Order: sequence, then C-alpha cells, then structure tokens
Amino acid sequence: MSTAEQLRHPIESGVPDPFPFMHPVLKKNYGAWVWHDRPRPGVLRHVAKNGDEVWTVRAGTQRQMDVFTIRTLCDIADRFAEGYVRFTTRSSIEFMVSAADKVAPLVEALTAAGFPVGGTGNSVTMISHTQGWLHCDIPGTDASGVVKSMMDMLHAEFVAEEMPNRVHITTSCCQINCGGQGDISINVQYTKPPKINHDLVAKVCERPAVVARCPVAAIRPAMVDGKPSLEVDEQKCVCCGACYPPCPPMQINGADSTKIAVWVGGKHSNARSKPAFHKLVVANLPNNPPRWPEVAEVVRTILATYKANAKDYERIGEWIERIGWPRFFELTGFAFTRHHLDTWTGARKTMNMSAHVRF
Repeated sequence: MSTAEQLRHPIESGVPDPFPFMHPVLKKNYGAWVWHDRPRPGVLRHVAKNGDEVWTVRAGTQRQMDVFTIRTLCDIADRFAEGYVRFTTRSSIEFMVSAADKVAPLVEALTAAGFPVGGTGNSVTMISHTQGWLHCDIPGTDASGVVKSMMDMLHAEFVAEEMPNRVHITTSCCQINCGGQGDISINVQYTKPPKINHDLVAKVCERPAVVARCPVAAIRPAMVDGKPSLEVDEQKCVCCGACYPPCPPMQINGADSTKIAVWVGGKHSNARSKPAFHKLVVANLPNNPPRWPEVAEVVRTILATYKANAKDYERIGEWIERIGWPRFFELTGFAFTRHHLDTWTGARKTMNMSAHVRF
C-alpha cells in the first residue's frame, strides 16, 4: 500500500481536529489539567499537573463579522496575546496567554477596541442567535438585530458576575429551522396560516413535498382557477411556517401575523438538575425593528426579578420550579393569557388545555 493510500482523507463533516491551531501550552497539557479559577470576570486561569498555567481572556463579539473586525481581533492577538484565538459556540472570542503579566494589557486593548471582556461565571453570556435577514431566506425577524438591542441593554451584566448563576439567552428567526433551549429564549411566533399566491405555486413548488412537510396534515393539493395549487385546512393549521421554505408562495410572514414570544427555563446540561425545555412566558409581542423595545423590556423584567429572588447557583428554570409558576407570574407582573393554553385538538391531555398553570 502506498503512502498516499495510507493517509486518512479529510472529511467535510464532524468536529475539526483542534490540535493544529491549539496554543502550545494547551497542547502540551491536553487532558492533564488539575484546577482552574476566575481571577476576574472574563478571565480564566487553568493550572496543569506539572505546574504550567494558561490564562484565557474572553471577549464578546458579533456573530456576523466583517473583514475589518476580524483583522482587528487578529492584530490584538498578535500584539497583546500570543497569536492564538478560538471562538465559543456563543460567538465570544478567547485569547490564550501563558504569562500573567500579559492579561491586563490584553484586557485593556480589547476594551479600547470596543470588545467587552466578560461572559464567564454567573454572568449573562453572549446571546446565541441564528442568521437573520443578512443570510437566511426565510426569517420572520432579524435575530442578530434583536441580539444587538439586547446586549446594549445587558452590557453591564456581561462584564460582571452578579447573577445567581450563568444566564444563557438564545434567539431564533423563525419557528421551524433554528433556535435552541435557553434560560431565556426569544423566538418568532406565527399567528396566522400562510397566505397563498396561487398563480406561483405550480411554477415554484413541488406540491407533494409541501404536503409531506406539514406536521399536522393541514395542506392538500387543490385546483384554483384551473391551476394546480395547494389549500390549507385552517382548523388543523398550527401556524408553524414549515410550508414556507419549500414553497415561498405560501407566505407566512406579515406585519399582522409575525410576532415574537419569550420563553424561559430551557437547559441543556445535567448540572444539579436534568435538561429541560423552555416554556412560554410572554406571547404576541410586536416584531418591532430596529430596537425591539417591547422584547427588551420583557427580558429586563425577567432578569431583574431572577437576580433579586433566586438563590445562589439556581438557573432560571430551577428558580421557577422552586417558587412555582403562579408566583413567577406574580413577581414579574406578566399576565397569564390565552396564549398559555394549548387548545389545538391534537394536543390531547399531555398539553396545557386548562387554565391551571402546570407546565
């Protein structure tokens, strides 16, 4: 077998190999770390078994970057760090240095360039978000714009560690393709069935694929004005928007039908409690760019109430489970409305089909 045949061919999926771009101290002590601490918000210190130390400085960045920003961050890495960076899943950037005296100049340089240092420990982390209007072809809102307005408001909570526990916030541009569980989640809420442009359906859409895409079998083929088209059973439709990606003439977005909902209590980890789905708190908020003030006010209220009432180390969902949902609505002042009742006929007894708050 030749040398070329023995080499493993790269694949374009899965987790990339981290070692080629890893800081030398991290590579040397891979799997041999014994403890770590946080000297200050945004800075982590890791100590290896042999006594080696490495400091990680975390700064917040925007997820969608221009070339100028990338070059600025790389220049800071070359001048004030040791040339090694990595990005977190929440779009923060981390600089690794192997000497304690390099931390303060690095923090100062990042702050001067407009990149806040923080997001560690019991703080509000950077908000994970989806593509938004810049890249996605089916968004109901601009998640990146919502994040900008949120982080302008939450800057002080990012650079400090004053929350009872870490707070993960997520946003989503639509109901069907993106979004994840978070302590606070800001997601699009479609409120009306799609409006169908029957003149374009036969030209643009593969009708069987659209019919199959509907999760509640509310779409079926139809002839409209002698043309092949589709129709929606509005009694079955749950307004999820799943039909829009394969068939843009089934328009789900609109000023009167695209709203924003805020959910709380989602959690991925097994720390202290099991992973949990987030649950609806406020629905039907206006999709009001460019600052989304109504959404910002709801998030501000949730965080302020959580910060003032939760015990140390409680995540938002754990705090709510301890005090009970009625008490949560009482503390925040949010109204319990018809949006909290799942009246869809297919929900059965497993969903919330009564006025009792029992998520």
